[in-house]
This record gives sequence, C-alpha cells and structure tokens, in this order.
Amino acid sequence: MTLMTKFLGAVAATALSAGAALAEPALIFDLGGKFDKSFNEAAHNGAQRWAEETGGEYREIELQSEAQREQALRRFAEAGANPIITMGFAMADPLSSVAPDYPDTKFVAIDVTWLDAPNVRQIGFAEHEGSYLVGMLAGMASESGTVGFIGGMDIPLIRHFGCGYAQGVKAANPDAEVIANMTGTTPAAWNDPVKGSELTTAQISQGADVVYAAAGGTGVGVLQTAADQDILSIGVDSNQNYLHPGKVLTSMLKRVDVAVYDALVAGTDVETGVFTLGLAEEGVGYALDDNNASLITEEMKASVDAARQQIIDGEITVASYYENESCPALDF
Repeated sequence: MTLMTKFLGAVAATALSAGAALAEPALIFDLGGKFDKSFNEAAHNGAQRWAEETGGEYREIELQSEAQREQALRRFAEAGANPIITMGFAMADPLSSVAPDYPDTKFVAIDVTWLDAPNVRQIGFAEHEGSYLVGMLAGMASESGTVGFIGGMDIPLIRHFGCGYAQGVKAANPDAEVIANMTGTTPAAWNDPVKGSELTTAQISQGADVVYAAAGGTGVGVLQTAADQDILSIGVDSNQNYLHPGKVLTSMLKRVDVAVYDALVAGTDVETGVFTLGLAEEGVGYALDDNNASLITEEMKASVDAARQQIIDGEITVASYYENESCPALDF
C-alpha cells in the first residue's frame, strides 16, 4: 500500500467517523509533484495564498501513478471535499467517470475544456498567445538566429505552446530558425530533467542560443543546462526567472495560481462551465522582474507590449494548433 493510498483512506475514515462531510476543498496535483517549479507549483502557490489570506484549510494529494487519478477523486468525493480541484489534462477521463456519480460536488479541472459535465468548472488557457510574446523576446535576444523549444509530453497542448512561440520568433525575426523537440510520449516526460538537459545540449550544438522549455519538471534541467552553457532560457507556467538570474530571458506565465485561488475563494459556489483565459483576461503573459531586467531592453519591452495589445484588439491573430492541427511557423 502506497503512502498516498494510506492517506486517502485516512481522509475518508476521519470524515466518516466524524459523521459529517469534510468542510475543506481538495487539490489533486498532477504527476511531477507540487514543487515542480512550474505547473503544479503554480497551483500550490494559489492554494497557499488562499489559505494564508482566509485561514482556510484544504486537502491535497501528489499523484504517484496514473492508476491513482480516479481513486483520489472518488475518495475525496466520498469524504465530502468540495470543491475538488484537479490539475492537468489527464484528469479528463477520471472526471468523466466520477463527476456524474457526485452531482452535488463541484469539480474544477485545470487544462480540461471538453467534458459534458454540469458540475465541473473547466479552465483552459490561451498558451499560444503568451508563447507568442516570449517567442518575440527570443527572436530579438538571439544572436545566432537559431532558437529552441523543448516540450514535455508530445500532446496537442504542448504543440499549442510551441506553435505560438514559433510565430512570435518569426514575427521578431522572419529569418530565424526554430528547433523543436519533445521529451517523450508518456507522462514521465513531465519529470525528466536529465533528458531535458540532453535535449538542450543537442539544440545548443545546432546553434540555439535561446531555449524555451514547456515541460513541467523536465524544464528544470533545460534551464540549468542553458545557464551552465552560457545561453538564455525561457521558463514556463510559474515565474522561473529566479532560478538562474541573468540567464532566464523571461518566463511564460500561465496563471494557474489565479485559477486555483479564485476557485477556492468561490468554494462550493464556484461557477461551472468552460472558461478560457488568455491575454485579455490576464490568464497568460510574460515575466519581467529584477532577475531578468538587464536582459530585456526598453525597445524589446515596447515591441512585446504593443503586440500584446494588438492580440487583445484582434489586430494580430495567433494561429492555434488546436484549431489547425498544424503550425504555420513550425513543422513538428
């Protein structure tokens, strides 16, 4: 029996022995853990902000395997946790099985937008819009004219990131070359910093001097190797500029923290349905702070900020990999 299974059992047993349902919400992290410095950690930060501001408590689980997804959902639902927040697209199938069995429980699914489930709040992000902005910065910062993209698991979501990035690079430098690699085809691709390091080294050997990592915990290896080999990197989801000050050009912010925080604030009154957060909703963006201020000139910032507003106003259309299943600026 795993530690997680023991913990889940304890959660349910405590609630049932007390003769009442849990008052607390629950948060189910995706594989890679809550301290992956990226996607999961953004969720953790949002939950912690809510807890600190309100004094509230929440239950949490860090999944260790695919098989634990549905088990975690059912155990928390049986114990009365409400709402139950899930991280990652891979929770879609378990949610489609579990949510109908607990119609009075609200579920919040981050990175899921295609379920027919009236008690689920489904939140997606316009990752291609934020990636376009950091792509522009990469195109302007690159001295070699070659930049890289390293994705995690090879799925449409990550191609969505890469497609927006390549369009931004080309907007800043039409002659630039974009090299793209995926870490793998299984969920293990989210937590393989060694493979991330190897791919970064390979891209550097091909001339890349800026590399964007959209790979969860794998990205830690990308950023480390980029810093060690004296090129620039771009972080993702959370602000990763602090990991290697002066070596991380910027980070593509995906405001998972805000989505989780807002869901916890709403509690059992959280609105269900499908929601997409892009630049207009401040759901994505790029990070600028003391750690990367010396890398981004006023001209670079002005260009990117102008493009941001043009995207919001509809003057620039960033092609979506979801809609086209192909990318005009990158051949995956």
